Amino acid sequence: MHFLSTLAFFFYLWGLCTAQGQKKEESTEEVKIEVLHRPENCSKTSKKGDLLNAHYDGYLAKDGSKFYCSRTQNEGHPKWFVLGVGQVIKGLDIAMMDMCPGEKRKVIIPPSFAYGKEGYEGKIPPDATLIFEIELYAVTKGPRSIETFKQIDTDNDRQLSKTEIDHYLKKEFEKDEKPRDKTYQNAVLEDIFKRNDHDKDGFISPKEYNVYHHDEL
Repeated sequence: MHFLSTLAFFFYLWGLCTAQGQKKEESTEEVKIEVLHRPENCSKTSKKGDLLNAHYDGYLAKDGSKFYCSRTQNEGHPKWFVLGVGQVIKGLDIAMMDMCPGEKRKVIIPPSFAYGKEGYEGKIPPDATLIFEIELYAVTKGPRSIETFKQIDTDNDRQLSKTEIDHYLKKEFEKDEKPRDKTYQNAVLEDIFKRNDHDKDGFISPKEYNVYHHDEL
């Protein structure tokens, strides 16, 4: 499945599941993974540094109560994040390795790979085991790709215009197994510039394009 492909890095990270404030600790506990569905044809699987696009629901294992649902956030758009660099909790970084686009998993994450003894902003209590139901839509290259920038920059002026990105989005949507209408595409385009055109000049520069600063990528 192709879904926004390499432009995906412009999008929302997993806000609730940010790794900030997580406490590193040694543990013999394990992340448990149950594969609910795996496509027969899987030519690419997720690895560290890849950019993933997914929907997920989070539950407290203690009582089954739902603490998060990505489908109710950001107009129901799936979430984008880079795998294996701490943009989500450690348990999700582990649980989503080697996934295929279209795969669904149920994962159980112990506290030591989630929010530990601190919990999270009153939504997740201390020492909570979490359950996530995940559906992966796309696996793409990580954000540091000068080749991708050059591919989008069709006039070679070292900046990305709305026209260039709109054209690129159109091609990527056409590759998608679930094509989106023009209204959705326009909303995506506006969000890209809202979040990444920091100097508001109507273009995205190489510096603005390279939004991540992780050497691992």
